Amino acid sequence: MELFEAKQRFIETWGTLGTEWGISRSMAQIHALLLLAEQPMSADEIMDALQIARGNANMNLRALMDWGLVRKELITGERREYFSAHKDMWTVARQVIIHRKKKELEPLLQTIHLIHDINNKDTPEAAHFISVVDDIRLFGEKADKMLSTLTSAERVWVMNTLLKFIR
Repeated sequence: MELFEAKQRFIETWGTLGTEWGISRSMAQIHALLLLAEQPMSADEIMDALQIARGNANMNLRALMDWGLVRKELITGERREYFSAHKDMWTVARQVIIHRKKKELEPLLQTIHLIHDINNKDTPEAAHFISVVDDIRLFGEKADKMLSTLTSAERVWVMNTLLKFIR
């Protein structure tokens, strides 16, 4: 397989996987392209490489920067903005965990804390509701604690812990 074809296949696969992770295909493809890029790329270069519209490129670059996966770089003598991706996979995984935790787990836990205190707790229906919500709350709080520990841990500790699970 030629290098160009291998890169294209990786970008397509990363884009497909991105939809499974809850992000758009274009966003994941831009991330993949920047992961593979040896030098920072301009929005125009990204648009040309992926055959996407300017609005699509700009919107997804902003989202990738919000996620902490891509950074804007200034190149001396250039008026255009350039972008590069964090190449370290621990940094990438950590940023994805932080973002997903903030957007998904934390709002769920906030809602559960709000709805837990209901009136008429003596009915069987209310008891069932409270039981289900308590189970979700306990699981969510443990997941939140685990993810907080994971994202604040050093890479070596995380890798050693994962290796213990695999063995």
